[in-house]
Amino acid sequence: MRTQGEIVGRVRAVAAGDFFGWHQEVLLPALDFEHAREFLRPEATKERWEEARHGNDLLEAAKAYYGFALGKIRDHRGISAERSTIKLAEFAWLLGRDDVFTAMDSAGYAQYGAPKVKAFGEAFGLAWPDEPEMVRMAAGESCEPGCSAGCGR
Repeated sequence: MRTQGEIVGRVRAVAAGDFFGWHQEVLLPALDFEHAREFLRPEATKERWEEARHGNDLLEAAKAYYGFALGKIRDHRGISAERSTIKLAEFAWLLGRDDVFTAMDSAGYAQYGAPKVKAFGEAFGLAWPDEPEMVRMAAGESCEPGCSAGCGR
């Protein structure tokens, strides 16, 4: 797990390019209130902040988000799938897994980020769905030949 100082540095580093706040949706809840304060609204309270945080188990939060990301791939949800790949990469970074962060970056975005999400899952021992469509998508192929939902576009 990264230190509070490292996380603050990462939030600052990604802020300018984080137009929708997707990176910060994962990074900020990893901060305690004192470190997050500069990024929060003035009316934020410590009590409400503690309710919004990831909890004590960042890995469990990442694993739960992996399941959500699989659904976005299955459903051909372009923007939501892109958001999922960004957020999973930030979870990997927070967990100190630069190898996973790099593998995801190298995997390419084909088919709604399936190769990136699969790289995350493999690194954390999470099963990739044994569905023909998902197997093809993870290999960068259309879910089915002639997919009308958007694969390969």
